[in-house]
Amino acid sequence: MNNPKFDWEAISNEINSALNRQAITREFSIGQLTTYRTEANCRLFLTVKDQEELRVVAAVVRERGIRVAIIGNGSNLLIADRGFNGIVMKLGTKFESFEIQDNIVTAGAAVKLPVLARQTAAAGFSGFEWAVGVPGTIGGGVKMNAGGHGSDMKASVQEAEIVDLSTGDQYSLTSTELAFGYRVSSVNPTQVVIEAKLALEEGRKSDSEEIIREIVKWRLDNQPGGQNAGSVFTNPENDSAGRLIEETGSKGYRIGTAQVSEKHANFIQVDPGGKANDVYALMQELRRRVLVESGVLLEVETELIGFE
Repeated sequence: MNNPKFDWEAISNEINSALNRQAITREFSIGQLTTYRTEANCRLFLTVKDQEELRVVAAVVRERGIRVAIIGNGSNLLIADRGFNGIVMKLGTKFESFEIQDNIVTAGAAVKLPVLARQTAAAGFSGFEWAVGVPGTIGGGVKMNAGGHGSDMKASVQEAEIVDLSTGDQYSLTSTELAFGYRVSSVNPTQVVIEAKLALEEGRKSDSEEIIREIVKWRLDNQPGGQNAGSVFTNPENDSAGRLIEETGSKGYRIGTAQVSEKHANFIQVDPGGKANDVYALMQELRRRVLVESGVLLEVETELIGFE
């Protein structure tokens, strides 16, 4: 990860000084914050406490031309073994609060989707129960239009508050401007979602909590635990990526430290201390097999960082 362009120690000192605290960790094992728990490092890592700290770091990033990645719950992310030659930021506790006013929920980007699903159900609102099975955050959920069990973020998001790292500007994007599609939105790599506003329906607490119990049970029965990042590929129109992979006979197929789940073919399990490059190679092999067998080119749902 040598790169003579940047003096990482000087940049670290500059950010620490600007934030007036020891915020930076150098050569941080960022792979351990992903649900694959691989061994990849990043040059610098920090957790920003609030919007002001985010803007301060963004100013340094713009001036220096440094690459930045934002990590939420690390549940849909694979970082190459060679690491990330830049800064990885995580949003801190100020971004973990939410407020429910009537049927409108205002939630910080670091709020975990399962937590919000349970809390809105307990408050007597429906429409967000599906999120109990998605181990991500509001910010990541908006960015990729997370979904499951017949619904997604598009169904409830009214607007999202954005900080643009490339300009330092802060602004709102409406649901229309977010241009939600299947596991995609208009949010680009320089835009950081810091908050989202959701509109839910009035419901019955008992009904919503029963739906949540059914979703949790279904996932325990049908999806594996352990070190994985959920669904690897998006489902082709009117089909299932898991079914297509299973038809190639790839359940249990292994490359190095990565293996196709025996329980659900659209999940890749990683051994303790596993390699991201093994996961990536297995992804490519599964795409090849499905293309040969079915003529369908699967699209990777997992966010990939550091790969060519």
